Amino acid sequence: MLFKQIYEPDLAQASYLIGCQANGTAVVVDPRRDISVYLEEAGKNGLSIVAVTETHIHADYLSGARELAKATGAALYLSGEGGQDWQYKGLEGLKHVLINDGDEIKIGNVRLQALHTPGHTPEHISFLVTDGATTDKPGFVLTGDFVFVGDIGRPDLLEEAAGQAGTAEPGARRMFQSIQEKFLTLPDYVQVWPGHGAGSACGKALGAVPSTTVGYERRFAWWADYLAANHQAQFVQTLLADQPEAPSYFSMMKKLNRDGMPILGRLPEPAKLAAEEFQKLLAGGAVLVDTRDKLAFAGGHIKGAINIPATKNFSTWAGWLLPYDKPLVLVANPELIPDLAAKLIRVGLDNIVGFIPDLEGYAESELETVPQVTVLETEAKWRRGEAVILDVRAADEYKSGHIPGALNLHAGRVMRNLQRVPKDRPVVLHCASGDRSSTAISALLAAGYTNVMNLTGGIRAWQEQGFLLETASDQGLTSHKEKSSV
Repeated sequence: MLFKQIYEPDLAQASYLIGCQANGTAVVVDPRRDISVYLEEAGKNGLSIVAVTETHIHADYLSGARELAKATGAALYLSGEGGQDWQYKGLEGLKHVLINDGDEIKIGNVRLQALHTPGHTPEHISFLVTDGATTDKPGFVLTGDFVFVGDIGRPDLLEEAAGQAGTAEPGARRMFQSIQEKFLTLPDYVQVWPGHGAGSACGKALGAVPSTTVGYERRFAWWADYLAANHQAQFVQTLLADQPEAPSYFSMMKKLNRDGMPILGRLPEPAKLAAEEFQKLLAGGAVLVDTRDKLAFAGGHIKGAINIPATKNFSTWAGWLLPYDKPLVLVANPELIPDLAAKLIRVGLDNIVGFIPDLEGYAESELETVPQVTVLETEAKWRRGEAVILDVRAADEYKSGHIPGALNLHAGRVMRNLQRVPKDRPVVLHCASGDRSSTAISALLAAGYTNVMNLTGGIRAWQEQGFLLETASDQGLTSHKEKSSV
């Protein structure tokens, strides 16, 4: 049996190619939308992809299951669990099979047995993998967003991102039952290969190693003692506490992954735009995405541009901030365009109409800059009550220590909460060191704000000066130098 994990670090997402070398066939589990990696890996190993499947209706990326099935003619195996609201649509023209708890996908000597493991989502299935050429016992379990290394899938996404009120606690209880009845009944030696690693928003404490075992998680996972003692109520409370903010684009991914998305056939190939065409697109409402670093953007950018640097998490920030109903134009190094296009289509942002490599031809006077303010100037404004401090870090970071009186609004949620950002007073934005605040301030500038400025060095600079901080635990004011745990 060939077993290959294919990892995409930008979304911390794992997919799997599993092949039977005896008959040259393979199945792909949880593919991403840019499918060439699976075709190349299968070809390199002399395998034909005859089956494609996924563990659940994904929220954090656009699935490539339909894309890969269409390209290869493979059968598409999808969960038939979860009830009426969780049935796949848009499968016309694709050979597909709905599978339920206990059903198997057979690839030569290899068997994938579906286990219904609801909790993260109602229709979620995991796959027990058996290499029939050597044993009749399963050796692997592909857990999707059910069990991670050191963590489990969050059950609050339907409520947090999709607006389905009242689903978080029932989902957490179902998660408890799934772990108890499905996961913990497996032998300790079974290897656990999840759908995400550290950095994913699908959990709050995912481990950085690629896999684990049932026995290790049974003994050392944070939830192990709750399950051993059958303490469901405490488990539910702990699981739901302090989950990270769910990116707003998750609801769009849920809809498209359930109901169907356009089949691309191939990746977009955005062309370099001539000056006249570029100006015409901007005048027509295209959104300009400046992928340069925060310093270059602050020093001078085209008015209206949104700054999403071409670094890790580009896909996530694009999903947070960019509209799905407008064409996109990039400011980017030409060498980065294929990678950036792939990262955009992974979250369903397909309408990339072109790029410009730099701002050549623009005079300095024609460019907008990001106003900067030092930590000493900020502290003076804060002490006199002259400015609103807008902390764009995550809620857990804010709780651990923030500037007293600061407003907390996650950088990714700025565009959907403009009513919370005042226009009649100076607003100083900050994150930890300046990356996220640059992205947030670019969004506010693009929305017409003229009263915003960036705290140079972020809250780290504030801490280094020993200025006052407030923590959520005691709501008291402390000096960073006096309380090193902040």
